[in-house]
Amino acid sequence: MHIYLGSDHGGFSLKAQLISDLQIEGVLITDCGTSSLAATDYPDYALAVAKKVAEESGSFGILLCRSGEGMEMAANKVNGVRAALVWNEGVAMETRRDNDANILVLPADFISRPLALACVRRFLVTSFSNLPRHMQRLEKLIAIERLQNA
Repeated sequence: MHIYLGSDHGGFSLKAQLISDLQIEGVLITDCGTSSLAATDYPDYALAVAKKVAEESGSFGILLCRSGEGMEMAANKVNGVRAALVWNEGVAMETRRDNDANILVLPADFISRPLALACVRRFLVTSFSNLPRHMQRLEKLIAIERLQNA
């Protein structure tokens, strides 16, 4: 499993901590930036991660900014991406199981390192349910993407 991570300056510190935690666990990680606390624009990093996830089947992304909202909005502009803002393990599980989310977005100003790591772990171990009602909804999302490209 390949994980792409990205953050703006507001999520940089928590991203660095999560990278350290995940590397200890042997997770394959690519850091798509930013590389410092200098002010940056979140869409640049959301797009970098979202493109990688959309191109590489079976990969996942993790994005962080202060509220998480900007990253979520930007990443969801990329076809094939289903980015979800997560603040607890239950939401992390639900968004994978029911929505087949492939990018986890964390609100760095509102979540602790231990809770963020717990959310990442839950997200990564939860599979999409493939239940007919969830498949039907996912197919509708894909149809919306196709309309946007027409």
